[in-house]
Amino acid sequence: MLRHTLQRLLLALPVMFGVLLLGFLLMQVVPTDPAQVRAGPTATQELVEAIRRDLGLDQPLWKQFFYYIGRLMQGDLGVSIINNVPVSQELSATIGPTLELMVASLIWAIPLGILLGTVGAYYRGSLLDRSIMAVSVAGVSIPVFFLGLVLVWLFGFKYPILPFTGRLGPLWTWEGFTSIILPAITLGGVFVGPVARMTRTSVLDVLGADHIRTARAKGLKERKVVTRHALRNALVPVVTLIGLQIGFLLGGAVVVETVFSWPGIGRLAVGAILSSDLPMAQGTIIVMSLGFILVNLGVDILYAVLDPRVRGA
Repeated sequence: MLRHTLQRLLLALPVMFGVLLLGFLLMQVVPTDPAQVRAGPTATQELVEAIRRDLGLDQPLWKQFFYYIGRLMQGDLGVSIINNVPVSQELSATIGPTLELMVASLIWAIPLGILLGTVGAYYRGSLLDRSIMAVSVAGVSIPVFFLGLVLVWLFGFKYPILPFTGRLGPLWTWEGFTSIILPAITLGGVFVGPVARMTRTSVLDVLGADHIRTARAKGLKERKVVTRHALRNALVPVVTLIGLQIGFLLGGAVVVETVFSWPGIGRLAVGAILSSDLPMAQGTIIVMSLGFILVNLGVDILYAVLDPRVRGA
């Protein structure tokens, strides 16, 4: 198990390096000059050039990149060009709300998706099964921003029963709990469909296995056959899908946080890119990419725990 974990860690290192390189190069094609942004619209050309030298933007691109990597190795993510605040300080203030939103989304989306997929597999071909699959396909097809806007119109304006702007407090308070409901439903809504479809397919495969027929021949109740024998063995591919989808939730969080003005890292990234805040944009890309890689690493390890055959692969 330790060997399997170390192998996955080593494979994650070149991926992270590639993400850093790609993120650095993407920020170089931004048409706005960061030095001009920091100096202001009325600054002289001499002041702009001085700021460019101070930021190291007058150096060749390869030197800028390796200088950037060197600062990252020391835990230095730079300073925001717009508000002159350390990037790490801004990230530490926004990563908590993003994690709250993702956890709140997964708490209801994963159990519901597994339940719908299991029910659909058990009642295969029935009207209930077709209805569940139709809802799942609709959930996958509807854009995140559209679902968010519909919920804002429905529960924020037509029936104003829930807040829809900002984070009104910690999750354990009533104001914080009510303010996270609509963003969590929006973000988790795109998660239910894929989990339900994968669970249904996996459970159907397991229900036709020999050990399921043996369990039924022993006289076990159908509920125990499905929950204890079929569902447990069917969860291995479902866990893999969940891990991948959790990574993609980071991308969905960018849209949801923008729609609901949620003060998370996704909204911070959008603001940094729009304002040409190069250090802040790069910092958000690093944190989100690192989160994606860590999630997939955790899924690989959990996959090996659920299926011992993976460890020897």
